Amino acid sequence: MYYNVDFYIGASCEIIYCVDELQKQVAEGSLSIIGSNDVLTLALGPEHPGRVRGVGAGISPKQFFNLPRPQRVKFADQLKESVRIVLQEETKKMEARIEAEREHLLSQLSHLIPNFDPSMLKPKTSPCQNQGLQQSPMNPMSDKASCSGAEVRSLHLEDDTARNGEQQEQTKSGALDNQDEEKKEENKDEQKMGEKKDEGKKEEKKENKDEGKEEDTNVEEKKEEKQDEEHDEESNEVVDYSNVEVPSSLQSLCGYVETTLKPQGKIMTFNIEKEVFGADRSTFVLHEDITQFSGMEEIGATVVAVYMRCLYDLLREANMCSMVGFIDPAQVSANAGSLTDRSRIVASRLQKTDGEQIFMMPYNPGRHWVLLIVRAKRETVYFLDPLPGNRVVDEEGKNIVNSALKIYNSHIGRPGCKAPIWKTLPGTPKQPSSVECGYYVMRFMRDIIMDPSLEFEKKFAKGKDQAPYPQAAIDEVRKEWAEFVCLHMD
Repeated sequence: MYYNVDFYIGASCEIIYCVDELQKQVAEGSLSIIGSNDVLTLALGPEHPGRVRGVGAGISPKQFFNLPRPQRVKFADQLKESVRIVLQEETKKMEARIEAEREHLLSQLSHLIPNFDPSMLKPKTSPCQNQGLQQSPMNPMSDKASCSGAEVRSLHLEDDTARNGEQQEQTKSGALDNQDEEKKEENKDEQKMGEKKDEGKKEEKKENKDEGKEEDTNVEEKKEEKQDEEHDEESNEVVDYSNVEVPSSLQSLCGYVETTLKPQGKIMTFNIEKEVFGADRSTFVLHEDITQFSGMEEIGATVVAVYMRCLYDLLREANMCSMVGFIDPAQVSANAGSLTDRSRIVASRLQKTDGEQIFMMPYNPGRHWVLLIVRAKRETVYFLDPLPGNRVVDEEGKNIVNSALKIYNSHIGRPGCKAPIWKTLPGTPKQPSSVECGYYVMRFMRDIIMDPSLEFEKKFAKGKDQAPYPQAAIDEVRKEWAEFVCLHMD
């Protein structure tokens, strides 16, 4: 047989040259070889399955290259992975739909509400959010004031039940794994029961002797629990206002709610001038605000701010605008922004003060309204709280005003060497139950500006009558608020 020697020599030279080039690439790091995909395989091409080129028969690729055994993937694991991928895709689609709906809502609100600010729809961290309540962007519950704390307790209970639910799910998932162990333990428990019965008889004799002592202590504990419950009921008591006569102007406003606001889904928009809070501001009243106000329920910063705009008209009529100013409660109360931002808002109002001018600042530290009166020139702050008892100023509110006074002192070039003076006026009328704090703060402001001498410190000094306001005094405030709002009806 004739062989073409030159052909085989030429083919071998090409293979040798290819192997040399591949080894250089491996040495330089530009080529990586893994397992059976080595230099020889790259030069000669793939070998038959189950063989290794150049090492003889009987040696498999797994043995020569020490390859790991292929692991079998369970069907359940494959199913879980596929479900996870599908859920991720569906979540992304859902997020995209929600974002599209949000943009559509913003565009609609921008047409319905003049000077609409989309930032008002950003979620705020409020006490209700921390406790799991959902907020409405147009009527946030964070500024609703209730002094009872009943909602807080109920929310803690809801959190506890949620945690218990999670624990129950974990227990159910682990119950199947523990069934075999429980059966083994049951046999051991049966053996121990006989021993425990004998010990129980001995303990019963001792318990009979101690029962007399325990009964006495239990009676005392029950008495203390009843006293605590009675105290809580008194603090959380809510006066029944269902039979209270509603002022005529407020009745007209409620009729407007039923005939126009609710059926047509409208809101009432108010433009508050720059002179009131130091900057032009738009706010709106929902039909829920009017309904709650007419029923003597909790009220929010919007209701208080609208009444302050009403009081500003009284100040103009009495030529007292240079004597009394207002600070927007919605911009300084809890969760309205950072402490620094709120301090700057207060400071900007104080910098426009004229001599002895005072600034009234309704403040909500969380589910309760109080009134702070700032007299910047004297570096004095007055604290009026409608709740009975020895009340103290909220630490956050105190820091806001103190920082604002420092900024004010720096603005007028006065060294702030001493700390501001805080005075509590304990002689204010006290609310009868847990929902009137907002109404009382509104009445405090009215009483102060109706006295041209502004001698509120003497009026609410210690030793004065701390009885609640008569309902007629609160109805006077509600009447004025409703009359002002009725001016903005279509």
